[in-house]
Amino acid sequence: MASKRLMRPMRPRRLRPPWKRPQRPQRPQRPRRHRRSGAGRRRSPLALRSVAGQMFVLQLAIVLLLVVAAAVVLAWQAREADVRSARERSLACAATLAVTPSTSAALRSARPTGRLQPVTPRAVRACGIDYVAILDRKGIRRSDPLPGLIGERADGNFGRALAGRTYTEQFRGELTDSVRAVVPVRGPGGRVVGIVTAGVDFATVSARLDRELPWVAVGAVGALLLAAAGAGLVGRRLNRQTRGLGPAEVTRMYEHHDAVLHSVREGVLVLDGDRRLLLANDEAQRLLDLPGGAQGRTVAELGPASGVGDLLASGRTATDEVHVVGGRLLAVSQRPTGERGGPAGSVATFRDTTELREVAGQAEVAAQRLDLLYTAGLRIGTTLDVRRTAEELAEVAVPRFADVACVDLLDPVISGQEPLPDPTAATVRRVALRAGGGDHPLQPVGSLPHIPPVAVPREHAKHPEGTACTAGAEGVRGTGETGEPAVRRGVDGHTAEPGAGAREVRAVFAPDLAATTEWRGADPEGAARVLRAGFHSLITVPMRARGTVLGLAGFWRREQRPFQPEDLASAEELVTRTAVCVDNARRYAREHGMAVTLQRSLLPGRLPEQNAVGAAYRYLPAQAGVGGDWFDVIPLPGARVALVVGDVVGHGLHAAATMGRLRTAVHNFSSLDLPPDELLAHLDELVARIDQDPTRGPETEAVTGATVLYALYDPASGRCHLARAGHPPPVLAHPDGTTRVLAAPANLPLGLGTSPFETHTVTLPEGSRLVLYTDGLVRLRTRDLDDRLDLLRSTLAGSDDDPGHTCTALLDALLPDRSESDRDDIALLVARTRRLPPDRIAQWEVPSDPEAVAPVRTACRERMTAWGLGETAFTAELLLSELLTNAIRHGEPPVTVRLLCDRYLTCEVSDSSSTAPHVRRATTVDEGGRGLFLIAQLARHWGIRYGPHGKTIWAELPLTGGRGEHTDEPPVV
Repeated sequence: MASKRLMRPMRPRRLRPPWKRPQRPQRPQRPRRHRRSGAGRRRSPLALRSVAGQMFVLQLAIVLLLVVAAAVVLAWQAREADVRSARERSLACAATLAVTPSTSAALRSARPTGRLQPVTPRAVRACGIDYVAILDRKGIRRSDPLPGLIGERADGNFGRALAGRTYTEQFRGELTDSVRAVVPVRGPGGRVVGIVTAGVDFATVSARLDRELPWVAVGAVGALLLAAAGAGLVGRRLNRQTRGLGPAEVTRMYEHHDAVLHSVREGVLVLDGDRRLLLANDEAQRLLDLPGGAQGRTVAELGPASGVGDLLASGRTATDEVHVVGGRLLAVSQRPTGERGGPAGSVATFRDTTELREVAGQAEVAAQRLDLLYTAGLRIGTTLDVRRTAEELAEVAVPRFADVACVDLLDPVISGQEPLPDPTAATVRRVALRAGGGDHPLQPVGSLPHIPPVAVPREHAKHPEGTACTAGAEGVRGTGETGEPAVRRGVDGHTAEPGAGAREVRAVFAPDLAATTEWRGADPEGAARVLRAGFHSLITVPMRARGTVLGLAGFWRREQRPFQPEDLASAEELVTRTAVCVDNARRYAREHGMAVTLQRSLLPGRLPEQNAVGAAYRYLPAQAGVGGDWFDVIPLPGARVALVVGDVVGHGLHAAATMGRLRTAVHNFSSLDLPPDELLAHLDELVARIDQDPTRGPETEAVTGATVLYALYDPASGRCHLARAGHPPPVLAHPDGTTRVLAAPANLPLGLGTSPFETHTVTLPEGSRLVLYTDGLVRLRTRDLDDRLDLLRSTLAGSDDDPGHTCTALLDALLPDRSESDRDDIALLVARTRRLPPDRIAQWEVPSDPEAVAPVRTACRERMTAWGLGETAFTAELLLSELLTNAIRHGEPPVTVRLLCDRYLTCEVSDSSSTAPHVRRATTVDEGGRGLFLIAQLARHWGIRYGPHGKTIWAELPLTGGRGEHTDEPPVV
């Protein structure tokens, strides 16, 4: 039994009473703006207050109603057509099956379902309907599309069909609502033996209607758009004709037209296309002195002033053109009236600007001055360079303020020194010169101007009106009332002061150089060249800061109007601002020079001579100031060498001074022959004591953050002992070209903790290159540190073995990626290892017996003779005899003797005891105690170093026998 569809009844919508409905918050009403009515302000065609806007809305509403009504009618007609089509197809199918003889015979047979059931599906498909059912006279289904319903009685009243009538109906019931046709089946003799029902579901009819409705909607929307476009065109046309005004506005416009037109303080003339006067208000008649009855007459007949008459006759567009009419300055503006579809003609307005002319000129000058000073504040003093600051002043002044500008500074100011108390006693040098265009006779940059800054006696400086002086540059000098020159300067730059007494430098204003004859006496030829070049006025202003004159700025004009008195104040303000920047740059240059000098004095001037490694270095200071990066190569006894690179975090004098203290401490600790880990431990304690020093002021920065890398290389064994405190690891390049980063323990930076330092030992083949550097070389803000280390290794692998070339290649590869924010100090040290030849090393194990000293002395003498050191053999024998005797008597076995022949002859005696001997002065009655004193007198240097298995006492002797003391290579026999 098939499931039956259930029709869910619609639930009635519950309406809330008004007092329970949620109330929407009311928006605050905006105050209405009062709009001025007038033809000059055209509203949009869609404005509802205008006639065009109201017409447009009315047309659009009518069209919308018509389109909606048409769409509804079309939808209803389409549905009726679909229902009618379903009736016709159902009736045709049912009638065809009813008149078929096989249908009647099947209904009369004993098994009607078996004969009729295969026929109905073919009929459904052929007729394009949803179902066909064949019933017997009792309404029992004998054939149905749903086999489960066969044998059940069909819903409905089939009395009319049993009576022999054919009909169609809209059936509502099981299984679905549909449009169906009912046709009786007649047997022999015309008797009704059954009924054929065929129908189409309402869902099928609705689906077809749904497919047709979009086209109806598209047509409705298209019709609505076309109608809206037509209504818009009509509204636009109507809006153009009515100027967007409503009836009330048009009325008000004409009512107030005359009152508004004749009450303004501007003259108004309206002309037609033939240049005839249509309208002139009272102000226009007063300003133009128009005769009575002027309306309707042409411009030529009215005869106003020539300039105004030509402008009105031409009809061209004008804005605030100034014309003189009857002794008045009139600002005339004219606009055509036919550009927007109006009648041809023009409207002209006139304003009396006679009183405002002077005020406007003063405002323009003030605005130009403010703009000049604003530009100067932005562009002057962008760097801390004296020369560049002077150039910026010249760039700002030309061509805004002058045609040519020059800046002359005192030599002490340029070099960063303190200026002299008397500016006339110092040499003045030109540092900046800028010209707007054309040739000029002014002296170039770097030359000594002929005339220094103006210096006048103090008694005359109190009365500037009594001193006619111009000065500042080529052939210009200052004079007093008597015409005596205040200061003269020759070409050599020396100053000659004709009068004694204190002098004061002040600004000079010369609006007319040609009319001033006193200044030509200092340099007539230069003055003639200045006048021939067309210069007519000059302002010179001393550049003064903190009460001291730094130089002079001169401003020349030849193309622009002559300088006015108010220009002097602008020039003084401009130069005063520049003087502060110049003084700041001078003081910075002085402090920077002092810091750089201090830093350079604390760094090694050149690498010491030694044969353990071939070393080269590069040091690049920070761009913003000195820093704390440093390096060192320290020769040690036993032909060894210590390589050191360090970095003190921060910049400035404090970092440089701290760097010097750490470098000195490393030298001192190295002289004690301390291993790298103990040396760093002593440095860590030193940094902690520096930070805790009570003499440090609160403004002094702590040294926390100092890093050090200490490498101790022994060319006799090829071993290198490394220890670092927070420093980047070194990079090693083998002779075969392979590179690697040495995995030395990082440890903490100096002053950050008390953890012990660790030492890393590595054996370096001869010809290896060890690269030590500070983090400024590899650390960037925008790049990963591992990538930078990979770039360093690849560059190191591709460079040759020369340490200097290696330094250049590394800087060329790693510096281009640095930005302005990454400008830190860089210290780079590259060391190429060497080995001491085995034939320059001699070593013996000595038994703990005093009688064993003699054979060792004999063997040492023979080896030194083989090295060509016969002159040193006696002294070396004596030293070895004392050292061996002390080791055998006071030390513990085993005792070892080693001779190293390098730049010096090193004698070493080692034993297992950690007891340190000390030098003492023996008295005349003492039998011993003179051994170490004798060694100190005979040896160049001597000392003691401790190892993990005892101590070693060493002594160095200079090489003699035809070989100097300072050779770059080990001696060769």
